Order: sequence, then structure tokens, then C-alpha cells
Amino acid sequence: MKSTANPPSSSRNPPPKTRRVVPGTNPPSTRNPSRASGAPSTQAERPASSHANPTQATPPLAGGASLPPQHYKELYPWATPTLLKETSSINTELGVHRLRKGDQSDLSFHKEHDSKVTVLPCLSGEPICADDKGNNGESLCFIYATLFKKVKFRLPFTRFERELLTKLNIAPSQLHPNSWAFVRAFQILCAHLGLPASVDVFLFLFEAKNLGDRPLVSLNGIAGRSMLSIFQQSYKDWKGKFVKVCKNDQDPSLLDGFPLY
Repeated sequence: MKSTANPPSSSRNPPPKTRRVVPGTNPPSTRNPSRASGAPSTQAERPASSHANPTQATPPLAGGASLPPQHYKELYPWATPTLLKETSSINTELGVHRLRKGDQSDLSFHKEHDSKVTVLPCLSGEPICADDKGNNGESLCFIYATLFKKVKFRLPFTRFERELLTKLNIAPSQLHPNSWAFVRAFQILCAHLGLPASVDVFLFLFEAKNLGDRPLVSLNGIAGRSMLSIFQQSYKDWKGKFVKVCKNDQDPSLLDGFPLY
């Protein structure tokens, strides 16, 4: 007579099959059993090498890349917080390209041709007080975009402009745009009269304000000697918008003697 007793439970339910794990790979996840096999792996299954530690990476020195603020504090310990906070919003090549407008787009930055000057976007967070230390030792200067667009300033700097900046002991970016308009107008007037532009004559007509006191220097006409009226009574929306100017092989002497202070 056959026995009707139930077989042992181990014979009814065979042990589950185990998957062989290849060394160096992650075991299959059991957190989401509804996930179909063959679906894309989760972030936890990615190799650790694909996640670089951003604090250990060396930031690239290119337009738009950012450097830690502490980098600039160490590089320019003499700079005031105001200088370190004055950074440019023109951080891409597109931002520089937008400054080229009109029928003479190749004369947007240089008097002869823009190929003779290299105009670059600034690093994100790069302060206005930066110099060749942050540019691999290459001379540079910062120029506010409004000088190219409104004041119609063009490189290279004239002898008169270089001598004036040296006399005032300032960088080009330290001179207020309204004052740059005075500088341009004075040179135009001298050229019309057939006279050389003289720094001594210019400083007989104008006096510098905030010299050595604030980051920006303004030029005001001296009472009884003023020949030129102010360019704009209220000059707005120009700060925080400057570009980096460097020389190239087309005009290697563009920034000779820089910095001028």
C-alpha cells in the first residue's frame, strides 16, 4: 500500500538558485524587484572613477571657467574686498561676439583690424584687479565694454593715453567711462587744431578725483578752465561688464610696458 504521507518540505521547495557574482562587479540589487532585467544600471552601479572630486580637480584657465575665490585672495593679498567682488558677467565667447555690431564689425576693438588684438571673456569670478599672474605671465588689461560701445574707444592705446595712465598711476579700468570720454574728446580737439595731445595741458584743464582713495578715478573740469562738457550726467549699467585684452602675433607691442601703474 502506497504511503500518502507528504514528502519533506525540502523536496517540495528546492532552494533558490544563486547568481554567480563576477569579481569587480556589483551584486544584483534587490531593492526594486519590479525593475526588469536588462534595464539601465543605477547611479550606484557606476564605476567610482567616473565621479571625480571637484575639490581636487585643477580648474581650467579659460573663459567661463571658475576659480575658487580663495585663489584670488592669496594671489592678490593687497586687493580690497571691493576689488575682489568686481567681476565680469561676460564669461563666454558669445558675450564677446555680441560686442561686435554694425557694418564695421572688424573694427569693434582695434583701430586697424580686430585681428590685431585678442579679446577674451573673463573667467567666472575673476576680479578686476587680476594681472599677468593669473594669465600664465602674459600681459593683459581689462576694459569695460561700454568704452567700446558708447565711448568708441579703440586699441591700441595712444602715446598720450599711456602717459596719462602712468601719470595718474592707474590701470585703464580704473578710469571712469565719463573720464575716458574727456580723454577722447581732448585728443580729437588737439588733432583738429593740429597740436600734439599733452598730458600737462590736459591736467591743467582737468583734475583727478578719488586718486589713491577709491578703485575708480574721475576727471572733472577745473572751474574757469573747462572746455568740454560731461559725456553723460548719469552713467549707468556699465559695471560688471568688462573683457580681457591680450596681445597676439599681429600686434606684439600692443601691451608693451603694461601694467602702467
